[in-house]
Formats: sequence, structure tokens, C-alpha cells
Amino acid sequence: MAALGWLTPRRRPATARSVLAGEAAAEAAQKAALPTGTEELPATSEEAPEPAFPVAGDTRAAAFFDLDNTVMQGAAIFHFGRGLYKRKFFQRRELTRFAWQQAWFRLAGVEDPEHMQDARDSALSIVKGHRVSELMSIGEEIYDEYMADRIWPGTRALAQAHLDAGQRVWLVTAAPVETATIIARRLGLTGALGTVAESVDGVYTGRLVGEPLHGPAKAEAVRALAAAESLDLERCAAYSDSHNDIPMLSLVGHPYAINPDSKLRKHARSLDWRLRDYRTGRKAAKVGIPAAAGVGALAGGTAAAVALHRRRR
Repeated sequence: MAALGWLTPRRRPATARSVLAGEAAAEAAQKAALPTGTEELPATSEEAPEPAFPVAGDTRAAAFFDLDNTVMQGAAIFHFGRGLYKRKFFQRRELTRFAWQQAWFRLAGVEDPEHMQDARDSALSIVKGHRVSELMSIGEEIYDEYMADRIWPGTRALAQAHLDAGQRVWLVTAAPVETATIIARRLGLTGALGTVAESVDGVYTGRLVGEPLHGPAKAEAVRALAAAESLDLERCAAYSDSHNDIPMLSLVGHPYAINPDSKLRKHARSLDWRLRDYRTGRKAAKVGIPAAAGVGALAGGTAAAVALHRRRR
């Protein structure tokens, strides 16, 4: 079972599950981290402007990147689910459920905690009883099949700027830490903070350590990792598309809103945070459902559109 030793007793009453999730994520991230500068991000044909920040040689600074719709188009857990379905880990009706969740994410353009929790629960039920090593091996294949061509080149260039300055770069995501770690390694990043699923003797139990790494839990993970790595958060940067990550963005001295939702855009402008938007065209076009979304995507997308319309009335 994942170690729980970093839970701070004095903070337990107010945010116990967020703290537990954050500290478990930080501990897992440290164990899997790569030494700084051992790899480079893949070359990209799309040019991106060189940012004035970060400061080269500032080793007490680091960068923290949200994953879904910040580094990668769409939700990592959905793409992972598609790959597992292809390998017959679950049935057609469960793929329909994944398609509905992705359709909502793309049509709404924001992270909805209820739907994200539903996606996490689906994933946990699917991986229960499987070995961690098995899922890690499959995850490498799934990255190549469904994720590699969904990386935003502009965000990738920002991450490379931090690496070139000799700084560590971490993904921070509600996706499973194993999936996030694979993506981080394939992009040449230092490591990843993600949702930690409990395992005993290398086998998933179907339970989480704490809660999904979302919202306040992300901030707790960044805080715990910064303390363990002797980082100065005022010199660090954080990047996200979602207002749900305002707690994490508010921790650092250099917050960036990347492809921001409307709430984050408004908040960022009010505080004079830096904004970057790498999407093109109308929002409906740039977050549209992929043609290969799988069985139920069309029906799920229609249902999501109707529900979203009702929600906004």
C-alpha cells in the first residue's frame, strides 16, 4: 500500500483527504522522478515564442503543469479508457460511459468535479485486481496510440523553456499517477503528481489514497513536493486551463492561464496573471468531439449538449 507518512496531523480536521491525496502524490512523484535535463521534449514543427520567464540557473524554481486541456487536448483518463477497451479490459456499455464523460468535458469546456469523480470511479473499477506493472506497460502503448498527437505545441515549448533553464517540470493532474508519469517521461519532464490508487503487493485494490488530485488536493501536492524538494514557491510557475486549479495557481509567484475557461480567464485578468491560448477558431470547433471517440460518442455528445443547455438556462 502507498505510504501515508507525510500526512500532517495538525491539518487533518479541515482538509484531511486533500492533504492525504496531495502528500501521497508528492511521495509517488519523487520516487518516479527523472534527473533534471536527462531528456529533451520531442521536436515540433509549430513555432512558439520564447518566453521571457523562466530565469536560467534558478534551481529553487520549478514549473507545475496541469495536464487535461493545458498540456494535452482532452482528458487523459478518457484516452486511457479507450486503450483499455481496445484490449478488452471492459465492455461496450462502459466505453459508452467514457464517451459521455469526454463529450461533457469537451462541450462544457470546463472540468466538472461530479463528472471527473465518475470517470475516476469507472477507472478504479476497471483496474481493480490488475497489476500495476501491467497497466504501466499498456500505458506506454496507449500514449503512442491516443495521446502523442494531442500535445499542445505551445505549452510544450513553455515546459521546454523551464527545462532549458535547468529547472524541474512536473505534471499535476487528477489522472492516475501511473498514466501521468508515463506522459511526463515521454515528454522529457521531471515527473508527475497524480491521483494515487491504492495497491497491495503490486495489485490495485480499487480504492484511492485520499481523493482524486483535483482542486485543493493539487495545491496540497505542490506544497508537499516543494517542501520535499526545497523549492521556493514564489519563484515557481504553474500553468492551467481551469478555474478549479486557482488554489494551485495562487501558490506560486508566476501563475499562467493556458487555454483558460471563462472563470479562470476573468480571474487571471483581475490579478494580471499571464494568459496563453493555443486554440484556434471557435470554441466549439477547438474542443469538438474526435471522430474516433468510440461507441456512444454521438449519443453521449447530444445528451451532454442538451444537459449543458439546460444547465445554462
